[in-house]
Amino acid sequence: MNTLAVDYPLLSLFWTMLWFFLFVVWIFAVFSVLADIFRSHDMSGWAKALWVLLVIIFPLLGVLIYLIARGDKMTQHAVRDAQKQDEYMRAYIQDATSTNSPANQVAQLAQLRDQGVITDEQFESGKAKILG
Repeated sequence: MNTLAVDYPLLSLFWTMLWFFLFVVWIFAVFSVLADIFRSHDMSGWAKALWVLLVIIFPLLGVLIYLIARGDKMTQHAVRDAQKQDEYMRAYIQDATSTNSPANQVAQLAQLRDQGVITDEQFESGKAKILG
């Protein structure tokens, strides 16, 4: 096979890129497994320590065993974290676009003034309270 690599340098490049890609995927899997181990609230400290030791001492085997044994828990943790992040983002957007912002309050006062519900003096004093 080595003669094929010499005769076909493009094939050699392909194999090198394939192995590099697989190495990057494996590194990503190791970090994902380690992150999941540390964010798992359903495991004791000793269980976490044993999983970490297994992943560090036997990296390929440890990652594969963890993915087989706790892959469903990894998915549940990822979904839970995504839901929390979505919830926080929605709360932030809700707070940022709240109807209690000064601009919205002044717009409501202007609408009341335009409808004739309040006078210009009441509008100006209300606007001064809001902005001041």
